[in-house]
Amino acid sequence: MNMSMSSSSDNSSSMMSMSGMRMTFYASNMTPLYSDAWAPTNTSAYAGTCIFLILLATLFRGLLALKGWKETAWLDAEFNRRYVVVAGKPSKTERITQDGDSKKMILTENGVEEEVMVVKKRSSGVRPWRLSVDPLRAVIDTVIAGVAYLL
Repeated sequence: MNMSMSSSSDNSSSMMSMSGMRMTFYASNMTPLYSDAWAPTNTSAYAGTCIFLILLATLFRGLLALKGWKETAWLDAEFNRRYVVVAGKPSKTERITQDGDSKKMILTENGVEEEVMVVKKRSSGVRPWRLSVDPLRAVIDTVIAGVAYLL
């Protein structure tokens, strides 16, 4: 019986050496994380590696939340920009009144009626590149990609 046990273990070890790859999921607290240089040698080093991965995952989620928060702030800032009317070009109100998609309606709130113009948005368009926004956006995206790669 011992002979069959040893031959089956020899068979499995020869399969491991034939593939040349390490198994991904197995129970060992000496598994290297990114390279052989980062291989825990005891239980406390293994726990430290696990804590590091948890902190890295928390950082990743925090960066995603930061990106969403900044995107909202940048969009709000874009909508709050003031635009200058260029001489010789029709004003925004003139363009709206000439637009076939706009409709005059009456808006009533608390008994007060006001005539308003409802305009349909045609497309979102491409936002221009801005020096105040896009370099920071690129840095955040690069850090997110780096942390995601490490996870």
